[in-house]
Amino acid sequence: MSKKAVVIGGGLGGLSCAMRLAADGYDVEVLEKNERAGGKLNIRSGKGYSFDTGPSILTMPWVLEQLFQSTGRRLEDYIKLVRVEPQWRTFFEDGVSIDVTSDLPQMLSNIEDVSEEDAKGFLKYLQYCQKLYDLNRSSIYSKSLSGLDELRAMHTVKELLAMDPLRTMSQSTSKYVKDKHLRQLFDFFIMYIGSSPYHAPAVLSQLVYVQLGLGIYYVEGGMYNIARGMLRVLEEQGVPVRTNAKVTRINTKGQTATGVTLEDGTIIDADLVVSNLEAIPTYYSLLKDQNGAISTAKKLNKYAPTVSGLVLLLGVDKTYEQLLHHNFFFSNNPEKEFHDIFNKGIPSDDPTVYIGVSSKSDASQAPSGKENLFVLTHVPPLKTGKSWQAYKDQYRELVLNKLERMGLTGIRDHIEYEYTFIPDDLQNLYGSNGGSIYGVVTDRKMNGGFKIPSQSELMNNLYFVGGSTHPGGGVPMVTLSGQLTADLIKEKENSKKAVKPLKAKKSV
Repeated sequence: MSKKAVVIGGGLGGLSCAMRLAADGYDVEVLEKNERAGGKLNIRSGKGYSFDTGPSILTMPWVLEQLFQSTGRRLEDYIKLVRVEPQWRTFFEDGVSIDVTSDLPQMLSNIEDVSEEDAKGFLKYLQYCQKLYDLNRSSIYSKSLSGLDELRAMHTVKELLAMDPLRTMSQSTSKYVKDKHLRQLFDFFIMYIGSSPYHAPAVLSQLVYVQLGLGIYYVEGGMYNIARGMLRVLEEQGVPVRTNAKVTRINTKGQTATGVTLEDGTIIDADLVVSNLEAIPTYYSLLKDQNGAISTAKKLNKYAPTVSGLVLLLGVDKTYEQLLHHNFFFSNNPEKEFHDIFNKGIPSDDPTVYIGVSSKSDASQAPSGKENLFVLTHVPPLKTGKSWQAYKDQYRELVLNKLERMGLTGIRDHIEYEYTFIPDDLQNLYGSNGGSIYGVVTDRKMNGGFKIPSQSELMNNLYFVGGSTHPGGGVPMVTLSGQLTADLIKEKENSKKAVKPLKAKKSV
């Protein structure tokens, strides 16, 4: 008889892990508290506009290919990926604009327009970033790691030193790139995981290669089709994904999880529990009555939440020719912006603003002659017991003022559909710590860049997936977390089988 696994939460980490566990022979059930699975990768629509409410850029498509292949399927039979070029258009307060592209001759030309010196050294910088990525492929992206000791066991001393452990990402960027616009641009790649380039380890410079070397992608029909593709596989595997099924408690016996209790009182027994709810909220909300749960959660304080965000979904009755699919309107002073958010814990008065316009690549996402603007500004995570509601209206005005100042003249007059998400919404909808978008912050001094271990130290059969656990936040990382956690579960189960009890000898 198959062992029963319950997955709490139907985000990409939970769905990914469920696919793998089902392929490994488990009887799996996914429990999602909201009306739709997908987690932060979700959708909203109105007045003919469609919006992806969460991630809008896909990198490292091999992660999805690997996942589907592990279940005996081909990704292209479920999801159609479209490469986006140019990748980004960036705007600076002084009028400089740089298009980012994986067409290297064109990228070199674009850099040369800003700085001839940096164009000459750019390939050396890109090779440095690729080396960091290649090192990570053999460890960080291949195994669920719980800390530095495990990483050391997978690399030689030479390889560990090649990861540039004594520098921050910003320091490594400054070593290779001199122009302030280009430094700000490449440092901002760290926001794929919601951290600060002044705190994150230099090894995260690999994100530059991940984008420029491997490309960025959009999913035809909207990013939510990633979740739809996973749900199709789970249906084929016979895995039920129950929505509107809020888990209120992980049931336990000693140090073993025995299943879960739903809000309506239903008890579901299980041999294994996987939580796609972040680890710290899991301990505080689902295990609060378990002896040692609160103290275990407090020991995880070094795994602080990443940034949250103010999201404006704007349907506008015109097209903006100066915008591409992905656009960044940068702050005038990046050091102050990151210092405000990460050190002072306050919203920046001059934030970088991202605008995604998926209708540029997919006409089905907005009515003809109109566009769907996904506007994201990063803000600090919520402190315990606090709300972002008081900032909502004034920060909306600050963001729209900035966009008007930087070229989107009269944007307010063209808005015919609008919906807003604030950190409170992200916390309430997805249970994320402080409304965090990307899970756990990557901080060289605070946590060495590591995430919360995938296996609970409190319960012997409780595991975690998602942005708070290894390898971190962002679509490929949370999807990979599900696969690596499933690998870890298989490894633990196999080790149990290998240790057979000795038979007692018969007395003579």
